[in-house]
Amino acid sequence: MKGRQIILDHLDGREAAALMVDGKLHDILIDSDQPRVGTVYRAVADRPMKGQGGLFLSTPDGQAFLRQVKGISPGERLLVQVTGYAEDGKALPVTYKVLFKSRYAIVTPDAPGLNISRKIRDDDLRDVLLGIAHEVMGEEPEMGLILRSSCEGAEAGEIAEDIMAMYDLAQAVMADRTGDAEVLSEGDGPHGQAWREWVEPADIVTEAGGFETHGVLDQLEDAQTARVKLEGGAYMYVEPTRAMVAVDVNTGGDTSPAAGLKANLAAARDLPRQLRLRGLGGQITLDLAPMPKRDRRTFEQSLRAALKADTTETVMAGWTPLGNFELQRKRDRLPLKDLL
Repeated sequence: MKGRQIILDHLDGREAAALMVDGKLHDILIDSDQPRVGTVYRAVADRPMKGQGGLFLSTPDGQAFLRQVKGISPGERLLVQVTGYAEDGKALPVTYKVLFKSRYAIVTPDAPGLNISRKIRDDDLRDVLLGIAHEVMGEEPEMGLILRSSCEGAEAGEIAEDIMAMYDLAQAVMADRTGDAEVLSEGDGPHGQAWREWVEPADIVTEAGGFETHGVLDQLEDAQTARVKLEGGAYMYVEPTRAMVAVDVNTGGDTSPAAGLKANLAAARDLPRQLRLRGLGGQITLDLAPMPKRDRRTFEQSLRAALKADTTETVMAGWTPLGNFELQRKRDRLPLKDLL
């Protein structure tokens, strides 16, 4: 099926959302038993970790770890926000840089100033958006605001309502600093995330059983296998280990001189989607199909373009002495195998 579809459904009783693009599963969000990313706690400082520049905190959902902080005494209350999921045996990662994020607006309590996405280049529209922001938050707001690129084409009233909702929530949460460890604001579930992040026009499917009807379940099954078919008969294996994610690219039956480059370019285009669907992050090592060194730049450009369209922060670390290519990807979701 051509076009974009956002399918809101449930898997084994848990909220889930799928984004289909031209019949292909582009993204999947599945709720888990862990605290949701974006949850804000009033946490209690526990003990510092000397040598690591961090601090353990007590929260209602267990122990959390806050990096790069100094001068915090045990027992002190802090407002922190969940940034990812806890790996086995590790504490929940949190930050003190709390954000309140919605479809059109991000309120930044600790970073004053009004900013508009650089993707919005129409000066008249930028002026209109600044006017809306000032009307809602005042001429000199005590908190910062970022207006997202999704504001382009949106109704002024919807943007104003979104800003007001986030600003009110931010003010209420940031003022609630005293007391025992407590959840002050819960992060968005899959349906809320879908509304917030998948902003391009799409058909919305909400009837029960939508995942089965529209082929999501079949493609989720494919995403649980290591082998991935690529364009032109090539394929790659995406295999997580405890230390890293190994990606092995092969040309298949193509024996032409350009087969290696073609396979590697096909892998570069599809790799962000495959990592996203599988919920994989951390260190990623690509064992590419053989290609001349002069083609490395072409491969890098293709991979960089594919990663630019992806929402997960990924660093292209570069080439190893053995000719492999390495990435470092933020772990911002749980592995698919842990959710199904």
